[in-house]
Amino acid sequence: MELPPANRLEKLPPYLFADLRRKIAAKKAQGIKIISLGIGDPDLPTPQPIIDELIRSVVNPDDADRHRYGCDCPVADLPASIKGFYRRRYGVELDDSQIAVTSGSKDAIVQFCLGLLNPGDLGIAPQPGYPTYNIGHVFCSANTYYVPLRQSNGWLLDFREIPPETAQQAKLLWINYPNNPTTATAPLEFFRQAVEFGRRHNILICHDSAYSENTYDGYKSPSILEVPGAADAAVEFYSLSKGFSMTGWRAGCVVGNPAAIKALRLVKDNVDNGMLRAIQFAAAKALDNLETLTPPINAVYRRRRDLVVETLGQAGWPVEIPKATIYVWAPTPEKYRGSSAAFAEDLLEKAGVVVTPGRGYGVPGDGYYRISLTYPDAVIAEALERIRKLAGK
Repeated sequence: MELPPANRLEKLPPYLFADLRRKIAAKKAQGIKIISLGIGDPDLPTPQPIIDELIRSVVNPDDADRHRYGCDCPVADLPASIKGFYRRRYGVELDDSQIAVTSGSKDAIVQFCLGLLNPGDLGIAPQPGYPTYNIGHVFCSANTYYVPLRQSNGWLLDFREIPPETAQQAKLLWINYPNNPTTATAPLEFFRQAVEFGRRHNILICHDSAYSENTYDGYKSPSILEVPGAADAAVEFYSLSKGFSMTGWRAGCVVGNPAAIKALRLVKDNVDNGMLRAIQFAAAKALDNLETLTPPINAVYRRRRDLVVETLGQAGWPVEIPKATIYVWAPTPEKYRGSSAAFAEDLLEKAGVVVTPGRGYGVPGDGYYRISLTYPDAVIAEALERIRKLAGK
């Protein structure tokens, strides 16, 4: 029996990272040694105190509920730790109505859209930007208006580029700083402008803060909720994936506007059963010990960042030194005339190296490519040498 897929699936563009994984698998099947710098999945181990807490929670005979549905038996420690984290890190006080515990942020973005958007509604998303914002819209039969991010503006979204008629129709606006893929950071003043824009046009500002803990050289990223009154006009998506090397654990939260949080919780009540209690305890342990657990991880990424920046600079391709994220956003070598797709394809076919073309994040990302720092130093060094040989003048 052949069943046609739902029409909405036809509106989905090829998922960028699924496509990268297929290309890598195809080359490996041909016996070609591939070096991938394309996917931001940390190679560093989860810190041992988090693992120890997971093990303790799983084997604890005194916890009769340890293997039951996480939604039926939630761990009070995790919301408490989220509150403590926001208080220590940002000076922000949260109450229970402002917190939804989530399985990371990718799932949460789509679930959030399901709770807020009706068919035909409009959401605003940045380009270049994380593809999942639009994917969430598509699954709701909603529409996306893209705002270009420009290097000339420090890759900050310029609210003046949103037409008045678009602002009048839109329901959500997505922002993401520290930014994937551009690595740009935003000052608190930018978030203040975002909140004011949202209030003026009755648009909920959705801040994806997935890289807030991957920062370097003394930089600390702000939260949109530091803006006075922002909790009424915004929500923030927080993930433990990158900051704590916990991508596969699927742990995070959404905080902010109580009505939006209530809608997300209702979706979650109907489509998932929450995190394993052991993971909830482990996530609480991570947040409670943020100040000691993340610096060693960031020290490794900082070293790799410096390796990439220095090597590309010596090859005649200077790049801006990122203050945050686990990526380097680099201009495409001149011989490729700004075509990130042509460069990435040539790099894969002729040098066996995978990078993420900026074009995959939207047209405004063309002319750049993203290198992920989530690979061992020796692997990065070899990949950079192959890039230099292929694209050298």
